[in-house]
Amino acid sequence: MAYVIAEPCRRQRCAACYAVCPAEAIGGGYPDPQMYIDPDRCVECGLCQEACPSGAVFLEEDLPEAWAEYARLNREHFRRSRA
Repeated sequence: MAYVIAEPCRRQRCAACYAVCPAEAIGGGYPDPQMYIDPDRCVECGLCQEACPSGAVFLEEDLPEAWAEYARLNREHFRRSRA
C-alpha cells in the first residue's frame, strides 16, 4: 500500500516530501495544485509523511474517507506523465 498526498497539500506544494523521498516517487508542483506520490515507485518508507508540515501524507489504507479521491488523483498524475 503506497502513500498518498491529499487535500492539505493543495496550493501549498512546499516539496519537503520531495526532498526526502529515496525512491524519487514524488512529483507535481507548479503548475499542478499539489505534489503527488507515484504508487508504483513508493517504497512505503514513511519519510514523506514525517517531512510534511501540513499533514497531507497518508498510507492509502489510512486515507480519510473525505479524501479518498486523492488515491486516484495521485495514480492518474503519473499515468498522464508516462503517456
